[in-house]
Amino acid sequence: MDLDPQEYDNLKVSDSEVLKIVLSYLVHNCFKETAETFIACSGMKRTADCSVDIDKRKPIYNHVLEGNVLKAIELTNELAVDLLSTNQDVHFDLLTLHFVELVRAKDCAGALEFAQKELRPFGKQDCYREKLQDCIALLAYEEPEKSPMFFLLSMDHRQSVADSLNCAILAHAHLPSYTSMERLLQHTTVVRQRLNQELGKDGPPVFTLKAYLKG
Repeated sequence: MDLDPQEYDNLKVSDSEVLKIVLSYLVHNCFKETAETFIACSGMKRTADCSVDIDKRKPIYNHVLEGNVLKAIELTNELAVDLLSTNQDVHFDLLTLHFVELVRAKDCAGALEFAQKELRPFGKQDCYREKLQDCIALLAYEEPEKSPMFFLLSMDHRQSVADSLNCAILAHAHLPSYTSMERLLQHTTVVRQRLNQELGKDGPPVFTLKAYLKG
């Protein structure tokens, strides 16, 4: 059984809490102009250094989306000096993305040189070896975008790396690395899953955002 809609109606959620959730999403994702318009229209108080934080993160985010990985790394090192030296996962993702961009540009010699210089140390670690092999395998194809590893050249992959770096920068600055909206959805999903497991057919169905939006 699903929850009675009247139970939702009896829950009081203040407008200020909803506004904070929306603003958190906008600031996290570097939507500066939209965030400023939202603050002005809603009458919210501007948080300390809100625009400054976005101004520092947005260029890095955009450089990754545009495939300018080395520039993104340079700006990241200026903003968060030890982030990439302490977060190997994000550093590896950035370096392999730059390798992929070299392959995309048909600079196979440059890609090989970069791999030998920057990526070889990661090959000694099991957690990176498989992905590294997938990246290197792109060199074997005249049209890497048609290879089994085509996803590495997709915009979705750039987006994923940009999101991971953005979260890492926020965490490094001791700021929430996930938006309030994401946390709320994660919490709702876990609670409904637990209730479904414990109560079976008498409990609520597992929550999915896709099904909720359709409803």
